[in-house]
Amino acid sequence: MVDSRRMEILEMLERTPAIVAGIAAQVPESLVRVRSGPFALVEHVWHLGDLEREGFCERIRRLLSEEDPFLPDFDGERAAREREYVKLDLAAGLAAFAAARKETLRLFRGIAGDQWARRGRQEGVGPVALAELPRRILDHDLAHLNEIADLLADLMPAHPMIAGLRALAAGGSRSSRAA
Repeated sequence: MVDSRRMEILEMLERTPAIVAGIAAQVPESLVRVRSGPFALVEHVWHLGDLEREGFCERIRRLLSEEDPFLPDFDGERAAREREYVKLDLAAGLAAFAAARKETLRLFRGIAGDQWARRGRQEGVGPVALAELPRRILDHDLAHLNEIADLLADLMPAHPMIAGLRALAAGGSRSSRAA
């Protein structure tokens, strides 16, 4: 990936927590735990934070420190059930996601040129290079933004951010399961 394109993707990744926080600020508390699609808004938020910390950050660290590591999958649906995301605090989830994304970006920005070629094997995916991770994370973000737009369209059809979310996530997967 060309450095300028990678920097553009990192800038997009940096904006996602603020976008999600902006959405959350406009959803009444009575609706943050209501599911439509795979997750309620609070579940999306906690999933994004936990996957960022336990999946993406961990994969980056291991790719940088180990030779050809095996990178386990992060089962987001299982984590949501077991950790009962739907019962957790939305503001705490937003803070956790923002902090985890900040760490991901710190790690990415510290990677030297030849380190981007480091490779490992991800469960359920196969060979993966460090250079592929920024785009994979962005694809995952876009999928969640699409799902959140669908959630808002079901719960709050007049929500002012639906059209903007759809435009932002255009070209991204419609489902985070495919990301």
